[in-house]
Amino acid sequence: MSDGLSAAASERLPDDIVDAAIAWSVRLDYNAATPAAKQAFACWLDADPRHAQAWGRVVTLRSGFSSLPARLAQDVLQAAEVGRRHAAAGRRRTLRVLSLSGVALASGWVVRETTPWQRLLADASTTVGEQRTLRLADGSVVMLNTDSAISADFSTERRVLVLHRGEIMITTGDDAGASAKRPFWVSTPFGSLRALGTRFVVRLERSGARVSVQEGAVEVHPADGGAPVVIHSGERSALGPAGTSPPVMADADDDAWTDGVITGRDMRLADLLAELSRYRSGRIVCDPQIVDWRVSGVFHVRDTDRALRFLAQVQPVVVRYRTRYWVIVEPDRAG
Repeated sequence: MSDGLSAAASERLPDDIVDAAIAWSVRLDYNAATPAAKQAFACWLDADPRHAQAWGRVVTLRSGFSSLPARLAQDVLQAAEVGRRHAAAGRRRTLRVLSLSGVALASGWVVRETTPWQRLLADASTTVGEQRTLRLADGSVVMLNTDSAISADFSTERRVLVLHRGEIMITTGDDAGASAKRPFWVSTPFGSLRALGTRFVVRLERSGARVSVQEGAVEVHPADGGAPVVIHSGERSALGPAGTSPPVMADADDDAWTDGVITGRDMRLADLLAELSRYRSGRIVCDPQIVDWRVSGVFHVRDTDRALRFLAQVQPVVVRYRTRYWVIVEPDRAG
């Protein structure tokens, strides 16, 4: 790991413990585990509280594999283990190991949709519903939104922040400790962004990355080699496989999440519920009859139950909890 996220390093589990947890998962879940192996695992688990913490992370990782063939799930875990072993060589090499591992990562489906394995490789991450602010070694400040993961790769020539998952806001620092100010880049699966003295938001989605600039400007370099596009303060753009969309006026609420809220202005109800779903485990289901209802208001993302109660107060809807993780919003037919 580079020194870019040195403040966060003390919070990470040691690499050898994470490696051991991954290795135990492969050994126990995808091979014929002997009684001796099970006993050895129990002894390892009890030997150090951090072993249980690492095991919990791997269990969370495996939970996303339910729809995958067993062999593919095993390969992903083994690839992650190989990637961890190469961490000392730098994050870009680690990700290269994963991309060349022979499992179905190249399609991006496992990477972005199946499970947050990126947290095992990231220098810093957040869980669902968590937000976190970090100050980097160069003076830059990065705020991670819910379910996000980043790594830093700082060298003498440039500063690179890799966004593996989720959404971040970056306020670039003056890099006062460097002999010469280094360019600041954000790398995404869809292309790279060069900050031009700025504050901006980057969000990864299924089909691309969304960029919104609050201060300064950002130069966008598509992964397909297309011409760079400059996005200025007050503008937003989408970066996808086919290139960069022309900049348009940014939504004033693109960075509202940094204040812990969603500010809806004539927003589709289905879109609001999809946003709230990002901040809680499980699902919020919108009744098909009301998906296009328009709503306005300020909804708190740090307490989604509170936001749902507020929604029921200002709209003729009923919020039904089948379980803590299965919520249905439907029209209030009694009203």
